[in-house]
Order: sequence, then C-alpha cells, then structure tokens
Amino acid sequence: MSAIDELHPLRPDFVSITRTGGGTPPTIDLTDRIQNELGICAMSHLTCVGYTAQEMGEFLDCLWDKGIRNVLALRGDPPPGQAQFKATEGGFGYGSDLARFASQRHDFCVGVAGYPEGHPQALNPTRDLEYLKLKVDNGGRFVITQLFFDNADFYRWRDAARGMGIDVPLIAGIMPIMGVAQIKRFVMMCGAKIPQPLLLKLESLESDPLSVHAAGVEHAIMQCEDLIANGVDGLHFYTLNRSKATVLISQALNMNRA
Repeated sequence: MSAIDELHPLRPDFVSITRTGGGTPPTIDLTDRIQNELGICAMSHLTCVGYTAQEMGEFLDCLWDKGIRNVLALRGDPPPGQAQFKATEGGFGYGSDLARFASQRHDFCVGVAGYPEGHPQALNPTRDLEYLKLKVDNGGRFVITQLFFDNADFYRWRDAARGMGIDVPLIAGIMPIMGVAQIKRFVMMCGAKIPQPLLLKLESLESDPLSVHAAGVEHAIMQCEDLIANGVDGLHFYTLNRSKATVLISQALNMNRA
C-alpha cells in the first residue's frame, strides 16, 4: 500500500491490481480497500489461468457486490513449469471468452490487452488485430497495450487497429526502466524490443543503478510527451509496486491534479 499512498496525490483515473493464481481473497481485499477506503477507481485483473467458469463467476459477483465495476480480461501466461497455455477444464481458453463472460455476468467496464509489436504467439500482425477486434466485439470497452519503447510501433498499430474498426480507447502501456537485467527479462517474455540506441545506453550504465533509473525515467518522459502530442487516448504506467519513477514522470509532465 505504500506505493498507492505515494501515487494518491497524483489522482490517477484508475489503479489496476494484478491477479495471481490462488490469490483471489487478497486480490479482492486490496481492490476493495483502494476503491472504497482510498477513493481511487480500482480495476481488477482477470486471467483464465487455473479458474473454472464457476469460480470466475463467483469472483466477479464478489467484485460487483463491493462496488468494483472495472476489470481487465486477460488470457494470462502459462503457470511456472508449463511451456504452453492450457485451458483449465471448465474454464476459458482465450481472453475474448473471458471478456464476453465478464460483460455478460454484470455490466462491468471490461478492458482487454493489445500488443503494438504483436503478441509473441500471433501468426502475423493482421491475425493479432483480428483477435483484438474479437475481444472488443465480445465486450471490451477499452484496450491497454503491452509495454513498448518505440512510439512508432504504437502509432503503426493504432492506425491499423482503427482501420480494422476498433474504435474503443487505446491506452498506451508505459513501463519505466528500473534495471537492465529486469527489463531484458520482461521484453523476452512479452515479445517487445528495446531500440538499439536505448539498449546501448542502458548497458553502458549497467554498473550504476541510479543512472539506469534516471535514464529509464528520461526515456519514459520523452515517450509520454510525444504520445500526448500525438493524441494518445491515455497512459497506463506499469509501476510494479514501485512508485518513484511514475511520480517523477507525472511531475515532469505536470500531471499532478491534487
């Protein structure tokens, strides 16, 4: 909760809470506290991993009863030790299925995920956007993107999505770089890339964590300034429960609305 306390003065439009396998009760409790005690709109992550439709329905009912109206419907990554995603018996195989289920269970505002550089398992960019269109058609009311570091990738993807008839808000996912090894792991997992000039700069600073952090914040500020100037629908910061970088970026962008 310390990260939330530091972000609270920025008055974010919403805070998203990641859902981990087996973590239903604490996830609900944290989401409830953020929205109903701190007064910040909270969005709970949903994943298909490890849950039946009945269990997911009960989870959604509990969120609804607590006044939570925003969810992010994701397929989710395979659990540790499992190379490929395998749907739980009686559960869901795709984020589009989960989006439809959540939107039909209650009148949730359902978010879905988009991939400016393509999902790692997508056969090609067009097929990836077809799946995104399906998620929107199945109830997705907005899209939050996977992290990216080259805005040109986002703009190409945005234009292609609009051309395919995807007309919901497309919110850019920004992850401030806080460590070289950490960000290399993330991009390998999600199929994103680090532009070569940025990668060389980070590697040259790798022995100085504070300089890496400063360089990551600087790059994120430049990204956000350019995105705002080019009409982005919104910015979503991946804080990873660490608020310092997001606070610095928001202050640089004069986003403090307290």
